Amino acid sequence: MSTPLPGFEDIGRLRRTDARRGAHSLDGARELGGADRPGGAGGLGGREGREPGRSAAAAAELAGRTRREVGPGAVHLPHWLSPAEQRELVSACRDWARGPVPIRHTRLPRGGVMSVQTVCIGWHWQPYAYRRTADDVNGARVAEFPDWMVRLGRRALVDAYQDASAGDDYTPDTALINFYDSAAKLGMHQDREERSSAPVVSLSIGDSCVFRFGNTETRTRPYTDIELASGDLFVFGGPSRFAYHGVPKVYPGTGDPATGLTAGRLNITMRVTGLT
Repeated sequence: MSTPLPGFEDIGRLRRTDARRGAHSLDGARELGGADRPGGAGGLGGREGREPGRSAAAAAELAGRTRREVGPGAVHLPHWLSPAEQRELVSACRDWARGPVPIRHTRLPRGGVMSVQTVCIGWHWQPYAYRRTADDVNGARVAEFPDWMVRLGRRALVDAYQDASAGDDYTPDTALINFYDSAAKLGMHQDREERSSAPVVSLSIGDSCVFRFGNTETRTRPYTDIELASGDLFVFGGPSRFAYHGVPKVYPGTGDPATGLTAGRLNITMRVTGLT
């Protein structure tokens, strides 16, 4: 099991030669979104962040992977994030991993420790509730959920559901950011601590994984195994909102170091807590 903060920051650090080419590093390289961070001109919050002339659908078709509806309200959209957007998110996640509440292996009520490392923004999740402060870590209040992430979540719903109005009422207020090393797994579970049934928006960066998407009644079959690769979007809402899901396997060495991660997988899941 990797160590909490160094495990994330060392994994994914680009060589200085890469940083000089304009990629991200932890040494103060300018972020691709500029001072306004993602969501400004050319940032993650708007469509301008996509590479010129390249749509998510076109990129997926080039790789032989296209939009797929896995279940009612559950959609896989490959290659949704451009390389530049992935680098922006990796940089943002590194900032959040440092604190005010650092990334950690979550300890479960019965004493077990999760193999994934997690940091939260907006609200802090600890088994099995949300709080504003991380009482199981250092007692600090977690970082705020930024407006550019709200815009990114709304764009995700529009593209996934192919409906221009799908994101109109969507205002995510928390995200769980999980880092998987080559040995990390996540058992079948439901995202059910939220008091809202709004969709979950899931973004993948780095190494590919097997994402197991099941049913709403049991952790066992029937389920569908999907390969999620770097840049992929997965949305589940409606009748599939409370489906069991998990990650039984990560494929080491399948990510592109140009994203800012030389190894491992980042998964960012945006949710609406329904809390005030």
